[in-house]
Amino acid sequence: MQRFLIRSFVVSAGVLLSITALAKFIGLFGGQKILQVPDPVFGLPFGYLFLIIGGIEFAVAGVCLFGRKLYLQTGLIAWIATGFAVYRMGLILIDYQKPCPCMGNLTDTLHIPPHIADTILKCIVGYLLVGSYAALAWLWKVRRTPGLAPGVIVGSASTGH
Repeated sequence: MQRFLIRSFVVSAGVLLSITALAKFIGLFGGQKILQVPDPVFGLPFGYLFLIIGGIEFAVAGVCLFGRKLYLQTGLIAWIATGFAVYRMGLILIDYQKPCPCMGNLTDTLHIPPHIADTILKCIVGYLLVGSYAALAWLWKVRRTPGLAPGVIVGSASTGH
């Protein structure tokens, strides 16, 4: 049952990351002024950041949707979600008050107010963080507990881990 839940989580994370990456790439073609504005944390123009982060999101989403190794998939989700959380903490530390423009102009197209989109993105980061670390903890426990579940050995070719 836990494997099914973890696989479901991994697929949902892949879908969410695909959507947010797609939103960033769509935003690159919108010609918005925000693309030239430097990001407050990294100092790069948002346009470059959308391209870089969107590419990473697509890569992780691809592993989630088409990969077979749960440890790798959940590890990558934990890695990217931790990066998003650290970025958000950086925004708090520098007292950045504006909503994150992470979704590009897609929120305007869908008539979603920026503060609502920002809250949704924070919830997604929380979901990815909690889900990935819980999944990793369970996978670690299964790997370390002899006789817990015969045939469910993380990393074995027979289970697809």
